[in-house]
This record gives sequence, C-alpha cells and structure tokens, in this order.
Amino acid sequence: MKMDKIDIFGLSMDELNEIFVEKGFKKFRAKQVFDWMYKKGIFSFEKMRNISKNDIALLEESFLMLPNQIKVLKDQISEDLLTRKVLLELTDGNSIETVCMKHNYGYSVCVSSQVGCNMNCSFCASGLTGCVRNLTVAEILLQVYFFNQTLMREESKVSRVVVMGSGEPMLNFENVFNALKFIHEPTVSDMSYRNMTVSTCGIIPGIVKMQELDLPINLAISLHAVNDDLRNELMPVNKKYNYLDVIKASNDYAISSGRQVTYEYILIDELNDSENYAEILVNLLKYKKALVNLIPANPVVEKGYNRSKESNVNKFFDVLKSHNINVTIRKEMGKDIDAACGQLRAKYK
Repeated sequence: MKMDKIDIFGLSMDELNEIFVEKGFKKFRAKQVFDWMYKKGIFSFEKMRNISKNDIALLEESFLMLPNQIKVLKDQISEDLLTRKVLLELTDGNSIETVCMKHNYGYSVCVSSQVGCNMNCSFCASGLTGCVRNLTVAEILLQVYFFNQTLMREESKVSRVVVMGSGEPMLNFENVFNALKFIHEPTVSDMSYRNMTVSTCGIIPGIVKMQELDLPINLAISLHAVNDDLRNELMPVNKKYNYLDVIKASNDYAISSGRQVTYEYILIDELNDSENYAEILVNLLKYKKALVNLIPANPVVEKGYNRSKESNVNKFFDVLKSHNINVTIRKEMGKDIDAACGQLRAKYK
C-alpha cells in the first residue's frame, strides 16, 4: 500500500530532522532542504543543487511542499507596480487572498488568518460568505513565501508582515502567533517581531493573551466608531466587546509591551467622519501610547458605503493633529486591483 506523502512546509528544524532520519536520510539533508525553502525560497527538490539525484528521487517519493500544491486563481498587479494581490486556491478547494506591497523600506505582506470571516463588519467584503475555517500555520506562512519565491531571486525578501487580511486573527490565535514565531527564527526569515503587526476588531481575550506572550509585536485595533450605536451598526462585535473596554485592554498592552497601538479608523461619508467624532476620539486617546490611522473607505459595492470627501478627511486629521494625537492618513495602494479585504475573493466567487 502506497503511503501518503508528508508535507514538510512549516515544520521546525527539529521536526524535519526527525522525519528525515526516520526515512533514512542523513541529518544534514534536512538542514539543506530547510535552507533551500526558507533562505532561498526554493520549493522544488530538483532545483536544490547540492542534493544528489538519487536523494532527490527519494525525497520526491516521500515528501511534498505546500507552495507547490496551491493554485493561483487570480494574480493582479497595480498600475504603479507597487502592489500585487493574489487569490490562492488551497488544497481543500477553499481560497484566500494575500497582498504584497513595495515601500521605500522594503516589502510588506498582508496575510489572511481565516478563510472568510464571521465578524460581519458592515463595511468589509471579507465576511460576505462567512468564515469557513481557520488557516493552518503552514497556510499562513505560505502567503509570505509565495512572494518570497520571486523576491529572493531578486536578492530581496519580505521584511514586514501584517495580519490584516481576511479573518479575525485572535480567533485563530495559536496558528497566527506560531506562524509569526516561525518567521522570527534566525534560520527561517529572521524577521524582527517589531516588523510584525496583528490587527483585531477587538477580541479582548486575544489582546490579553497577546500581552501574556510578552513579544514586541505591534497591535492594531479596528475601531472605526466612537459611540455604541454606530459601532454596533458597523461592527457587531462591539455588542460583546465594547470599544471602551477594547481601548483599555489595548492601552494595557501598550504599557506592557512599550509598543504604540495603532487605531484604524475607516472614514465613511456622512457616517463617522464629522469633526465632532474627531473630538470624541481625541478624548479617548489623549495621553495614550497611540497612533490613529485614518483610512478613506474603499467602496464595497455590496455594502453601499461611500468614502469620505477629501475635505472631511483633512478636517478630521487636523482636529486630531491640533490636539497632539499621532495621526496618519493611510497611503492607498492597490485600489485598482480590489485591494480591500475580501474584495477579490468575493468578486471571484
């Protein structure tokens, strides 16, 4: 009876060593394969040039690697060539989207943590079909190494990871943070925790667990409203985890970690973009280790919201700035290629 092949992508060095020895390979073979995958972005045994043809044949009989098992359903590059968004079909037929962005400091990848999302935020396309399942550690890593395969050939690589794609990361806590720990390993990507960001709509137990990990990973909060009625409408999660409690938990994390918390605030025309709301936000965040990231809404046709007028965005920004709140307006990237979370997957489906 033919044995199923073992997927070795995402296994630790110790796990890979153990499996290779069990299969009769020398321990140094595991180290070679590990380096080819994570240091060179090569996921084909036949392209691993320091391995004998005989061993390559044996490796192909026993093992496979996830990056070779997925299918690209859609691949889009923005007109300015700075943003690439792909829709990937996983081995079970589900699909996820991931985005790579080129900045002046390097490349960042926005990864999804779930297939779909159950948070039902009214301005977001990710939840249009609900959450199907959590992504595995390997499937989260896959999104980074999909782009690294190309970048490493150009002697570059992904230098930042933001868990801001489809899904709620705190509802897939173990897999998300195990993936980030893996990427941090010197033998893998050697990426600093300070170059990683996890975004949540306000799952307080997850924020507390993140604090207990005691890792200097950046925390981002999807806030988007500063009163209960409006936030309940925009983000039903507010009924369980009230935004005031979320801000308190987030500030505790900022104090504990020494890391500034980013509060994401999508500006929707004539809904949450008034100067009065800006003043309320000032009172909530004044004297806290906080940055407000203002995001002109990406129109999602299915939801019926429009982006704020530029004049209102600027007024909102000015109110925060005049009260010494750290504030930025997010630079738009990939608007022409369905860059908002879930848009590409929803359109494809």
